[in-house]
Amino acid sequence: MRVGVIGLRMGLHLATWSRRVGLDVVAACDRDPEQRAEARRRLPGVALTDRWQDLLDRRLDAVILANDFDAHAPLAVAFLDQGVHVLSESAACVNEEEGRRLVDAAERSTATYSFAENYVLHPHVRLLHQVVEAGEVGRISLIEADYLHGMSPTAVAELIGDPGHWRGRIAPTAYCTHTLSPVLALTGEWPVEVTAFAADERDPRAAVVLVVRLSGGALAVTRHGFLQGEPDSHWSWISVRGTRALAESVRGPGPRAWSVRVRTEAWAAPDGRLRDEERVPPALSLDGATVERAAEGTVLLLQGFRATVEQGAPPLIPVRPAVAASLVGVAGAQSLRTGSQPVPVPNFAAPPSGP
Repeated sequence: MRVGVIGLRMGLHLATWSRRVGLDVVAACDRDPEQRAEARRRLPGVALTDRWQDLLDRRLDAVILANDFDAHAPLAVAFLDQGVHVLSESAACVNEEEGRRLVDAAERSTATYSFAENYVLHPHVRLLHQVVEAGEVGRISLIEADYLHGMSPTAVAELIGDPGHWRGRIAPTAYCTHTLSPVLALTGEWPVEVTAFAADERDPRAAVVLVVRLSGGALAVTRHGFLQGEPDSHWSWISVRGTRALAESVRGPGPRAWSVRVRTEAWAAPDGRLRDEERVPPALSLDGATVERAAEGTVLLLQGFRATVEQGAPPLIPVRPAVAASLVGVAGAQSLRTGSQPVPVPNFAAPPSGP
């Protein structure tokens, strides 16, 4: 399975793990000569270029798109039209028109589209999914998810203050798939409308809160950006409140942040006793070695992509939910511009026979 990688910041990380899970990374692209030099050192034998179009001629089986956040869809369409399987970083698209072109390309292609949203596969999210699937929480009423970074004001300004860099030009709501994709996976629902708020009106780009109505009636509240209190964890916290119980990732330092707390009130427990327990996700191994917790999502993502390309397995996150999660951020930006009014999210729910 011959794989190309476009974008060698996050892409170099993905390429390194790709080789560890058995993918043959044969070509890579980045406009930055320093990034290409680093790739030459860390990926022996890889063919390097500064033009992504050159990879269209490399007879690839698959491509990993890790280029700029707001530039994935056009490349995905180009490779899908060539019959090359695509694994795309977030965001999947930057507006509804681009999203519909991407869905059309994926559904007419002989190849597949997979969304590289590793937070759906992180240990705490997988454990929460098991709890939800077992029916322990009952019908989900409220789900909350955070993706937050505790950074100094100076560091934040350096990260998002350059309008020439994608972090400086995207809306503060845009980087929402690390919360929305797990929300959609855990609930099995679709976003209907979103209302967005700046967490601090004196610093509106620093952090935002999205309030999302889901298709089954549940409410999702997600927080994104730069707020204090999360430096020791993996930046992700999720809480699922259902009609029978609460299940949430542990908001704690170090390894405990991957664990899940489940609380069932006495009236809902089979034995009539209150249950409040902390569960630890099982370890993941690769080639006989334990994978570090923070890398589990990436390993499972790449193994799933390999199974999709080589064995015809369904994409772990196909194109429609990828586009839906991405467009929540687009609709959220519109809500901010209109004074935090509710904005409909374009309907990308898959048809019964769709992916």
